[in-house]
Amino acid sequence: MINRKKVLITGGAGFIGSHLTDRLIEDNWELTVIDNFDPFYDPEIKKRNISAHINNPKICFFDFDIRDYKLIIEKIKGDFDIIIHLAAKAGVRPSIADPMGYQDVNVRGTHNMLELARYWKIKHFIFASSSSVYGINNELPWKEETCVLKPISPYASTKISGELLGHVYTQLFGIRFIALRFFTVYGPRQRPDLAIHKFTKKIMNNEPIPFFGDGSSMRDYTYINDIVQGIINAINYNRSQFEIFNLGNDHTVTLSEMVSLLEKVLNKKAIIDKQPEIKGDVPKTWANIDKARALLNYNPKTDFELGLNKFADWFFSLEK
Repeated sequence: MINRKKVLITGGAGFIGSHLTDRLIEDNWELTVIDNFDPFYDPEIKKRNISAHINNPKICFFDFDIRDYKLIIEKIKGDFDIIIHLAAKAGVRPSIADPMGYQDVNVRGTHNMLELARYWKIKHFIFASSSSVYGINNELPWKEETCVLKPISPYASTKISGELLGHVYTQLFGIRFIALRFFTVYGPRQRPDLAIHKFTKKIMNNEPIPFFGDGSSMRDYTYINDIVQGIINAINYNRSQFEIFNLGNDHTVTLSEMVSLLEKVLNKKAIIDKQPEIKGDVPKTWANIDKARALLNYNPKTDFELGLNKFADWFFSLEK
């Protein structure tokens, strides 16, 4: 159990990071947040995510790039109990166009953060991994130890590299490394490039939504509050030095089902633009969460339709 409650979060202004920041502030943590406000999407969105905390004396914000090891060492004291490393170049499809850029940020950046943990003598490190590491894999639902990883995108390969780097630093330097494989996170503040957010905007603007394949692709959609609770539980995990956990909802939803539910929530029909499947996209994701339930007391509680309603409430609040 961590007692002093001082944490460094990378990517703390993003979708998942800002929700985690909210929760840790509620729980009386002292936070240092690094985010470089990457223009992958409008940086003003990230600034809005953290606007409630800008003047909070319990948070220090740094507009730094995780690849700039020297600057971080110079400007940040390093007096932390834990590092939660969420920062990364995001997205499966964009990584296909820029594999070297993704390698540089996601692998070298992660290596930098592990080196900082070693330099600062921080013994607890949480890493945001991804369901994409499983790739095209028919051993459903996916278990952490039994599935052979078959990545099909540069993004997925960088997340596997991060997990392996963590294992090295556990073995050599005694850093407890917890990798959390997130499964299709959604909810308020979701990135605008992700399907639920993008589809909602297009439906409300009477624009066609890109519908890839025949609609049978499946995702294990996981609500943001459930993901944050999983991270909180991982903060206090101390039963072993290296672990990988799936954080999903243990329930699959097809693309067709997702669109139908979204139409119901929005009370508006979608205009469908059928397109061929995209290379790099996996046809199915489905998390076996038995391990996370047993060792992290992880128990997702948010039904998909309820989560969509909460997302829609947030989306419409922005329009007011």
